Amino acid sequence: MTGHILELDKVVGGYGRITILNGTSFRIRRGAITTVIGPNGAGKSTVFKAIFGLLNLSSGAIRFDGRDITGWTPRRLLEAGIVYVPQGRNIFPELSVRHNLEFGAVAAGPNITDMPARIEAALDRFPSLRQKADVQASTLSGGQQKQLEIMRGLLLDPKLILIDEPSIGLSPLLVQETFGILTELRNKGITILMVEQNARSALQMSDDGLVLELGQTRMHGPASNILHDPRVAQLFLGGAMAEAVGS
Repeated sequence: MTGHILELDKVVGGYGRITILNGTSFRIRRGAITTVIGPNGAGKSTVFKAIFGLLNLSSGAIRFDGRDITGWTPRRLLEAGIVYVPQGRNIFPELSVRHNLEFGAVAAGPNITDMPARIEAALDRFPSLRQKADVQASTLSGGQQKQLEIMRGLLLDPKLILIDEPSIGLSPLLVQETFGILTELRNKGITILMVEQNARSALQMSDDGLVLELGQTRMHGPASNILHDPRVAQLFLGGAMAEAVGS
Protein backbone atom coordinates (compact mmCIF):
# COMPACT_ATOMS: atom_id res chain seq x y z
CA MET A 1 0.00 0.00 0.00
CA THR A 2 1.37 3.41 -0.97
CA GLY A 3 1.10 6.63 1.00
CA HIS A 4 -1.53 7.94 -1.41
CA ILE A 5 -5.06 6.57 -1.73
CA LEU A 6 -6.30 8.76 -4.60
CA GLU A 7 -4.61 10.19 -7.68
CA LEU A 8 -5.91 12.36 -10.49
CA ASP A 9 -3.60 12.37 -13.50
CA LYS A 10 -4.14 15.14 -16.07
CA VAL A 11 -7.93 14.89 -15.87
CA VAL A 12 -9.88 16.86 -18.48
CA GLY A 13 -13.67 17.08 -18.38
CA GLY A 14 -16.69 19.32 -18.12
CA TYR A 15 -20.28 19.79 -19.21
CA GLY A 16 -21.10 19.59 -22.90
CA ARG A 17 -18.72 21.86 -24.77
CA ILE A 18 -17.63 23.64 -21.61
CA THR A 19 -14.38 22.29 -20.15
CA ILE A 20 -14.02 22.81 -16.39
CA LEU A 21 -11.12 20.52 -15.49
CA ASN A 22 -8.07 21.40 -17.54
CA GLY A 23 -5.52 18.71 -16.83
CA THR A 24 -6.20 18.52 -13.10
CA SER A 25 -3.55 16.48 -11.28
CA PHE A 26 -3.01 15.77 -7.59
CA ARG A 27 -2.53 12.95 -5.10
CA ILE A 28 -4.34 12.58 -1.77
CA ARG A 29 -2.55 11.08 1.22
CA ARG A 30 -4.11 8.03 2.81
CA GLY A 31 -5.68 8.72 6.21
CA ALA A 32 -5.49 12.51 5.88
CA ILE A 33 -8.01 15.34 5.75
CA THR A 34 -7.47 17.44 2.63
CA THR A 35 -9.42 20.66 2.05
CA VAL A 36 -9.95 21.98 -1.48
CA ILE A 37 -10.31 25.75 -1.83
CA GLY A 38 -10.61 28.09 -4.77
CA PRO A 39 -12.85 30.72 -6.35
CA ASN A 40 -16.27 30.01 -7.84
CA GLY A 41 -15.85 28.19 -11.13
CA ALA A 42 -12.48 26.75 -10.17
CA GLY A 43 -13.76 23.18 -10.60
CA LYS A 44 -13.97 22.13 -6.96
CA SER A 45 -17.36 20.38 -7.10
CA THR A 46 -16.63 19.18 -10.63
CA VAL A 47 -13.56 17.33 -9.34
CA PHE A 48 -15.80 15.39 -6.93
CA LYS A 49 -18.23 14.53 -9.71
CA ALA A 50 -15.34 13.31 -11.84
CA ILE A 51 -14.03 11.09 -9.03
CA PHE A 52 -17.49 9.67 -8.33
CA GLY A 53 -18.25 8.76 -11.93
CA LEU A 54 -20.77 11.55 -12.54
CA LEU A 55 -18.74 13.33 -15.22
CA ASN A 56 -17.53 12.08 -18.58
CA LEU A 57 -13.81 12.69 -18.95
CA SER A 58 -12.19 13.70 -22.20
CA SER A 59 -8.81 12.42 -21.08
CA GLY A 60 -6.76 11.62 -18.02
CA ALA A 61 -7.03 8.93 -15.37
CA ILE A 62 -8.26 8.52 -11.80
CA ARG A 63 -6.70 5.90 -9.53
CA PHE A 64 -8.00 4.81 -6.13
CA ASP A 65 -6.34 2.40 -3.73
CA GLY A 66 -3.99 1.16 -6.44
CA ARG A 67 -6.68 0.63 -9.12
CA ASP A 68 -7.65 2.64 -12.18
CA ILE A 69 -11.28 3.66 -11.52
CA THR A 70 -11.71 5.91 -14.55
CA GLY A 71 -15.24 5.42 -15.88
CA TRP A 72 -16.50 3.35 -12.95
CA THR A 73 -20.17 3.75 -12.03
CA PRO A 74 -21.17 5.36 -8.70
CA ARG A 75 -22.49 2.00 -7.44
CA ARG A 76 -19.17 0.29 -8.16
CA LEU A 77 -17.31 3.16 -6.47
CA LEU A 78 -19.51 2.81 -3.38
CA GLU A 79 -18.64 -0.86 -3.24
CA ALA A 80 -14.95 0.03 -3.56
CA GLY A 81 -15.18 2.31 -0.52
CA ILE A 82 -15.83 5.83 -1.84
CA VAL A 83 -18.75 7.83 -0.41
CA TYR A 84 -19.86 11.17 -1.87
CA VAL A 85 -21.81 13.73 0.19
CA PRO A 86 -22.78 16.46 -2.32
CA GLN A 87 -23.97 20.00 -1.80
CA GLY A 88 -27.63 20.58 -1.07
CA ARG A 89 -30.04 18.27 0.70
CA ASN A 90 -30.24 14.65 -0.37
CA ILE A 91 -32.56 13.06 2.15
CA PHE A 92 -36.09 11.61 2.31
CA PRO A 93 -37.86 14.55 4.03
CA GLU A 94 -41.06 12.70 4.92
CA LEU A 95 -39.23 9.85 6.65
CA SER A 96 -37.73 9.81 10.13
CA VAL A 97 -34.01 10.09 10.72
CA ARG A 98 -33.80 6.38 11.48
CA HIS A 99 -35.75 5.42 8.36
CA ASN A 100 -33.49 7.64 6.26
CA LEU A 101 -30.54 5.66 7.59
CA GLU A 102 -32.28 2.36 6.89
CA PHE A 103 -33.02 3.37 3.31
CA GLY A 104 -29.46 4.58 2.86
CA ALA A 105 -28.24 1.20 4.05
CA VAL A 106 -29.76 -0.37 0.93
CA ALA A 107 -26.73 0.89 -1.01
CA ALA A 108 -24.53 -1.39 1.06
CA GLY A 109 -26.18 -4.45 -0.46
CA PRO A 110 -27.81 -7.50 1.12
CA ASN A 111 -24.57 -9.04 2.38
CA ILE A 112 -24.16 -6.54 5.24
CA THR A 113 -25.54 -8.33 8.30
CA ASP A 114 -24.54 -5.84 10.99
CA MET A 115 -26.44 -2.84 9.61
CA PRO A 116 -28.54 -2.26 12.79
CA ALA A 117 -25.31 -1.99 14.78
CA ARG A 118 -23.84 0.36 12.18
CA ILE A 119 -26.92 2.59 12.42
CA GLU A 120 -26.60 2.77 16.21
CA ALA A 121 -22.89 3.59 15.91
CA ALA A 122 -23.68 6.37 13.43
CA LEU A 123 -26.27 7.84 15.79
CA ASP A 124 -23.73 7.73 18.62
CA ARG A 125 -21.36 9.90 16.57
CA PHE A 126 -24.03 12.60 16.17
CA PRO A 127 -25.58 13.19 19.61
CA SER A 128 -27.74 16.07 18.40
CA LEU A 129 -29.49 13.69 15.99
CA ARG A 130 -29.76 10.63 18.22
CA GLN A 131 -32.41 12.39 20.27
CA LYS A 132 -34.30 13.05 17.02
CA ALA A 133 -33.95 9.56 15.58
CA ASP A 134 -37.71 9.15 15.26
CA VAL A 135 -38.43 12.70 14.11
CA GLN A 136 -39.40 13.48 10.52
CA ALA A 137 -36.30 14.61 8.64
CA SER A 138 -38.04 17.64 7.11
CA THR A 139 -38.29 19.18 10.59
CA LEU A 140 -34.51 19.17 11.07
CA SER A 141 -32.46 22.29 10.59
CA GLY A 142 -30.45 22.56 7.38
CA GLY A 143 -27.30 21.76 9.28
CA GLN A 144 -28.81 18.68 10.90
CA GLN A 145 -29.96 17.46 7.50
CA LYS A 146 -26.37 17.74 6.27
CA GLN A 147 -25.23 15.73 9.26
CA LEU A 148 -27.83 13.10 8.41
CA GLU A 149 -26.27 12.75 4.95
CA ILE A 150 -22.84 12.23 6.51
CA MET A 151 -24.29 9.63 8.88
CA ARG A 152 -25.81 7.75 5.97
CA GLY A 153 -22.46 7.65 4.19
CA LEU A 154 -20.74 6.19 7.25
CA LEU A 155 -23.00 3.14 7.10
CA LEU A 156 -21.03 1.96 4.07
CA ASP A 157 -17.79 1.77 6.05
CA PRO A 158 -15.93 3.97 3.52
CA LYS A 159 -12.21 4.30 2.91
CA LEU A 160 -12.65 7.76 1.36
CA ILE A 161 -15.34 10.37 1.97
CA LEU A 162 -15.85 13.17 -0.56
CA ILE A 163 -17.81 15.91 1.18
CA ASP A 164 -18.86 19.13 -0.52
CA GLU A 165 -19.43 22.15 1.74
CA PRO A 166 -20.07 20.37 5.06
CA SER A 167 -20.53 23.65 6.95
CA ILE A 168 -23.34 25.08 4.81
CA GLY A 169 -26.37 25.80 6.96
CA LEU A 170 -24.71 24.79 10.22
CA SER A 171 -24.61 26.92 13.32
CA PRO A 172 -21.11 27.58 14.72
CA LEU A 173 -21.69 24.88 17.33
CA LEU A 174 -22.70 22.30 14.70
CA VAL A 175 -19.77 23.32 12.48
CA GLN A 176 -17.42 22.59 15.38
CA GLU A 177 -19.19 19.30 16.07
CA THR A 178 -19.09 18.24 12.42
CA PHE A 179 -15.42 19.13 11.99
CA GLY A 180 -14.72 17.21 15.18
CA ILE A 181 -16.47 14.16 13.77
CA LEU A 182 -14.48 14.40 10.53
CA THR A 183 -11.29 14.54 12.61
CA GLU A 184 -12.42 11.48 14.56
CA LEU A 185 -13.05 9.62 11.30
CA ARG A 186 -9.59 10.60 10.06
CA ASN A 187 -8.10 9.28 13.29
CA LYS A 188 -9.79 5.95 12.57
CA GLY A 189 -8.09 5.75 9.17
CA ILE A 190 -10.77 7.19 6.87
CA THR A 191 -9.47 9.62 4.27
CA ILE A 192 -11.47 12.86 3.97
CA LEU A 193 -11.45 15.08 0.89
CA MET A 194 -13.66 18.13 1.28
CA VAL A 195 -14.56 21.34 -0.49
CA GLU A 196 -15.17 24.15 1.97
CA GLN A 197 -15.70 27.90 1.54
CA ASN A 198 -15.00 28.40 5.26
CA ALA A 199 -11.35 28.09 4.29
CA ARG A 200 -9.64 29.28 7.45
CA SER A 201 -11.50 26.93 9.79
CA ALA A 202 -11.25 24.02 7.37
CA LEU A 203 -7.52 24.40 6.78
CA GLN A 204 -6.89 24.76 10.50
CA MET A 205 -8.32 21.28 11.10
CA SER A 206 -6.92 19.69 7.93
CA ASP A 207 -3.67 17.90 7.24
CA ASP A 208 -3.31 19.07 3.65
CA GLY A 209 -4.66 21.83 1.46
CA LEU A 210 -5.30 22.05 -2.26
CA VAL A 211 -5.88 25.24 -4.24
CA LEU A 212 -7.74 24.95 -7.54
CA GLU A 213 -8.06 27.70 -10.11
CA LEU A 214 -9.43 27.38 -13.64
CA GLY A 215 -9.56 23.62 -13.30
CA GLN A 216 -5.89 23.26 -12.44
CA THR A 217 -3.97 22.63 -9.23
CA ARG A 218 -2.19 25.83 -8.22
CA MET A 219 -0.93 24.76 -4.79
CA HIS A 220 -0.89 21.54 -2.84
CA GLY A 221 0.82 20.77 0.44
CA PRO A 222 0.50 20.90 4.22
CA ALA A 223 -2.61 22.80 5.24
CA SER A 224 -0.66 25.11 7.56
CA ASN A 225 1.57 26.14 4.65
CA ILE A 226 -1.42 26.84 2.41
CA LEU A 227 -3.14 28.79 5.19
CA HIS A 228 -0.20 31.10 5.78
CA ASP A 229 1.20 31.40 2.25
CA PRO A 230 0.77 35.01 1.05
CA ARG A 231 0.40 33.76 -2.53
CA VAL A 232 -2.98 32.31 -1.63
CA ALA A 233 -4.31 35.74 -0.70
CA GLN A 234 -2.72 37.23 -3.82
CA LEU A 235 -4.56 34.75 -6.04
CA PHE A 236 -7.90 35.88 -4.64
CA LEU A 237 -7.36 39.58 -3.85
CA GLY A 238 -10.58 41.40 -3.10
CA GLY A 239 -12.64 38.24 -2.60
CA ALA A 240 -13.87 36.22 0.35
CA MET A 241 -11.08 33.75 -0.22
CA ALA A 242 -8.41 36.40 0.37
CA GLU A 243 -10.07 37.27 3.66
CA ALA A 244 -10.34 33.61 4.61
CA VAL A 245 -6.77 32.53 3.97
CA GLY A 246 -4.87 35.79 4.12
CA SER A 247 -3.02 37.06 7.13
